[in-house]
Amino acid sequence: MIRFENLTKSFRVDGERRVVIDNLSLELPTGKSIALLGRNGAGKSTLLKLIAGTMLPDSGQIVSDGTISWPVGFAGSFHPDLTGAQNVRFIARIYGVDTESLIAFVEDFAEIGRHFHMPVRSYSSGMRSRLAFGASMGIRFDTYLVDEVTAVGDQQFRRKSKAVFGARMQTSSAILVTHNMPEVREFCDVGLVLDDGAITYFEDLGAAIAYHKELMD
Repeated sequence: MIRFENLTKSFRVDGERRVVIDNLSLELPTGKSIALLGRNGAGKSTLLKLIAGTMLPDSGQIVSDGTISWPVGFAGSFHPDLTGAQNVRFIARIYGVDTESLIAFVEDFAEIGRHFHMPVRSYSSGMRSRLAFGASMGIRFDTYLVDEVTAVGDQQFRRKSKAVFGARMQTSSAILVTHNMPEVREFCDVGLVLDDGAITYFEDLGAAIAYHKELMD
């Protein structure tokens, strides 16, 4: 269960306050994967960061009774002067999982070769994303927060990413941000549409997609 209680988030843009989440109160269903839809700039990534706790709201709170991942694919929390392996070791200790098992999983999954033992500052953006996705998928969470992650890498790597993510969805749920509607239909059960600071919940995923497309026109 994830519940928003009077949640508000805004930013200062050109000296003016822009509200991206406006006094949101909503309880998300347990055990269902959710498509988070909306136009570019609507605040979808901001909402994921609020849920993850990596960004603070202006007011209100988010309550959860399960474990929640950081936004999958987000590599901003890696220390640039540590190697990929050292960063993964640190993550394992933070989340209380077996260190060597997580390192082995991520090294095999990310497919970045010798760079895994080199400082993250030397990585390309794609390498960082592979490392972040591997670290996320290597830890079992009740809810995964996913932001366009299966778009990373070449076609073979994207297929592998989708397969691992699909396997995790057998026992977990997700809040998924993507512009790929076939992926939405494949992985999600219900939908949220974010527009002008307000969120509309749809039990019918098809209705959520239709409303999203209306807003995009």
